[in-house]
Amino acid sequence: QVQLVESGGGLVQTGGSLRLSCAASGRIFSSYDMIWFRQVPGKEQEFVAALIAGTESTFYADSVKGRFTISRDNAANTVYLQMNSLKPEDTAVYRCAAAGGMIRGGIYYPRVGDHTVWGQGTQVTVSS
Repeated sequence: QVQLVESGGGLVQTGGSLRLSCAASGRIFSSYDMIWFRQVPGKEQEFVAALIAGTESTFYADSVKGRFTISRDNAANTVYLQMNSLKPEDTAVYRCAAAGGMIRGGIYYPRVGDHTVWGQGTQVTVSS
């Protein structure tokens, strides 16, 4: 069973940057889309960014487009989320996932379910 471990969260001021890491215990990037989600207590989980399996194709939520970048290091089995120009509304628990997805009309739809592998999450707090 593949495991995902996130790191890199923390407290940052508005306009600052953080880089989140998601280390996988095995080679899964050719089989799974790697996806970052975030969640604020009391709200639904929100899609942030995705890197499509075996490709360099990326998708982003409109709220982070132009500020966040998802990438991966195949040799290190690690996916990253570079977050720049952070805003207080980016405050959330960020989780990475290995899952499937669907692309329709240029929009990416994550498909999570029983076969999804989840990380434990890392807190990102942006102070105003």
